[in-house]
Formats: sequence, structure tokens, C-alpha cells
Amino acid sequence: MLEDKKILCGASQYEQLFYFNPEFDSLPKAIKDELKILCVLYTEDVGGILRLEFDEEGNLNLVTESKEDDYFFDEIGSVLKIKQIQQEKRELLESLEMYYKVFFLQQEQE
Repeated sequence: MLEDKKILCGASQYEQLFYFNPEFDSLPKAIKDELKILCVLYTEDVGGILRLEFDEEGNLNLVTESKEDDYFFDEIGSVLKIKQIQQEKRELLESLEMYYKVFFLQQEQE
């Protein structure tokens, strides 16, 4: 199932790390920095893992997960934080979707 998706970036509270897919190195440094801050702040606030991944149609999804025995993971806080990110960073997320659709899926701009 993951083969239909392409991970842009992610962060893990468990490993204390941030991952950025090198296939997206052509993005400006300011955007990469903003994505890093977004992911790391999410995991610091809520815990668990956050991945930003594109589906086969080019939609950017914020995917969260936690370990089954992680009783500190805030599920309600996670939902609220994702909604907050989607509202506050809407322009960034839409721009990333457009970038992916044009440069990776070779779709025409609308």
C-alpha cells in the first residue's frame, strides 16, 4: 500500500529524528525548514510519528501513528493539531500538492 504513496517528510518522537526525502531536494530551503519545524513541533506537542505523504493522485496527507503501548500519545490532541496545521498552513500544503502534481505526476497546471 505504501508503494502508491511518496513520503515527503516526517518526524518521530520515539527516535527523536526528522526525515526529509532527498527526491524533494529541489524545494527551497525555506520550505524545507518550515516542514521540519511543522513536523518536529507536532511530535513534541502530541508525540508519536507524523508523516507528510503524497497519494497516487497527488494529494498531500498528514499521517499520524503511535506505538500501541504509548499511553502518552494524545489522540484527541493529534486530531486537533492536524486540523490546526491544515488551516494555518493551507497555502503551503496546497502549493506542495501543485508542485508534486506538476513535477512528479507530470500533470498540467489548472
